[in-house]
Amino acid sequence: MNPKLLNHYKSLGYHVPNKKHLKTPEQIDGIRKASKLVKKTLDMLEDKILAGITTHQINDWVHDYTLAHNAIPAPLNYKGFPKSICVSVNNVICHGIPDDRVLKDGDILNVDITSILNGYFGDSSRMYCIGNVSDKAKKLVDVTKECLHLGIKEVLPMHDLNNIGRIIDRHASENGFSVVRDYCGHGIGTEFHEKPEVVHYKERKKGWLLLPGMVFTIEPMINEGGWQSKVLADKWTAVTKDNSLSAQWEHTVLVTESGVEILTD
Repeated sequence: MNPKLLNHYKSLGYHVPNKKHLKTPEQIDGIRKASKLVKKTLDMLEDKILAGITTHQINDWVHDYTLAHNAIPAPLNYKGFPKSICVSVNNVICHGIPDDRVLKDGDILNVDITSILNGYFGDSSRMYCIGNVSDKAKKLVDVTKECLHLGIKEVLPMHDLNNIGRIIDRHASENGFSVVRDYCGHGIGTEFHEKPEVVHYKERKKGWLLLPGMVFTIEPMINEGGWQSKVLADKWTAVTKDNSLSAQWEHTVLVTESGVEILTD
């Protein structure tokens, strides 16, 4: 990349990535393989997640599947997190801990999986609707998925990373929902959480300049009510402050020379 051009963008107020923020072809190949495993794991759950099972069972299925494919569940023991996945039911925004809770008809559930394969990380989450969910819950789940894909469309080389949050915020607001501000997407690949942070709400300032080789997650958390959150006594589980429903979808993406590759798709 032309140094003069990058300095020009820096003078305009953009945060310009350096070499350590850009993945090599070898690293991209490793991240891609880890990401494909995460997708396969989420696919595996499609026919298993039903009313009457526990979130602990989901954890065990993912744990065993991950190990069977020579990978490691990244959340397990990460900063003390006790399980292999995060599961977030109804009013839980993120970081829910699997337990003996039994899923029931009408619940909405997010399963967030990060796997380490040969030292590389892939990260994705998906919503599952249990039985007959309400119209309002279905709309929230659908709009959140739309927010994710609108955000992904903003991933283009030499564009502003903060465009992602602007388009997500607008779409959520137009549908009467709010965007969580306390949690964000992140760089990923050779570590679980890397720079940059990827906010999903409107920021007026310029963000990171997107360059080919950047890998990060986009993972909008959208609430039916207000955006505010609180963390429960377990020091992990984040819930909506007003007890409204919350939904989340997530992909790991790569900035390419011409646009974006969804690594977890």
